[in-house]
Amino acid sequence: MQELGTGEAIARAKAVYDYGHTAIFASKSDPRLHLALYIPPTAAEGRKLDLLVAVHGTSRTSAFDFLNGFAEFGLYNDCAILAPIFPVGVFGDGARSGYKFLEEGDIRYDQAVIAMVEEMAEKYGQNWSTFAMFGFSGGGHFTHRFAILHPEKLWAASVGAPGSVTLLDPTRDWWVGVRDLEARFGKPFKPEELAKIPVQMVVGDADLENWEITHKPGGRYYMEGANDAGQTRPERLSALAQSFREAGVQVTLDVVKGVSHDRIKVLGHVKAFLTKVLSERRQK
Repeated sequence: MQELGTGEAIARAKAVYDYGHTAIFASKSDPRLHLALYIPPTAAEGRKLDLLVAVHGTSRTSAFDFLNGFAEFGLYNDCAILAPIFPVGVFGDGARSGYKFLEEGDIRYDQAVIAMVEEMAEKYGQNWSTFAMFGFSGGGHFTHRFAILHPEKLWAASVGAPGSVTLLDPTRDWWVGVRDLEARFGKPFKPEELAKIPVQMVVGDADLENWEITHKPGGRYYMEGANDAGQTRPERLSALAQSFREAGVQVTLDVVKGVSHDRIKVLGHVKAFLTKVLSERRQK
């Protein structure tokens, strides 16, 4: 068997692990956190790409559903897909939901995602100073809160079926409202920046189970007003859409008939939204 030369072996390894569906990488800024990507193979020839960050739900396995589900979209729309992977129990306590609220212990998950994007932009020679973000369920938590805090980083946001929502309420503290946003995160809320982003909110009309999303006194994330946005995901997402619209944000609310809490069955609506936004973005 003929052995590969060093240069050829390196090129083969890059083709296998760095393009198409990539290996799982540890983040350089925080190796406790990981990421995987879909990179259209044309990027190896220097083609410039846009970026979609797709954020998993509580099980974390949806990261790979999104990498697979958006691969064809990415290939034909010149768009890379980056899926952060935030392990359950990163502090050894079994906690599942810290990332949904952007902070946990010494981790700022919003800053971690920005660092991941910067790392991968450098790796692939891309300009990803802004990107789109989609998340479903726990990822929907993360996406709308990231948009509230970092609107200047996004060219689009798609918020899928979050269990709890942060309304743009200046009379209530985080996470129910945004009154103490600057004190907590070091950045003020800028509704004029958020209003520049096209936002989709998507949920199934049969997504009605609320056993996991009802906050009770004594719970880790319970606070006054935790359940005020509604009893079900459709109700809470409708309240979020109204809150964003009152702040001047252009919101597309897609309530998908006959669909329960099923991330795969909403992806078609998300891809249609992102394709439209990409087309408009590239015509400017």
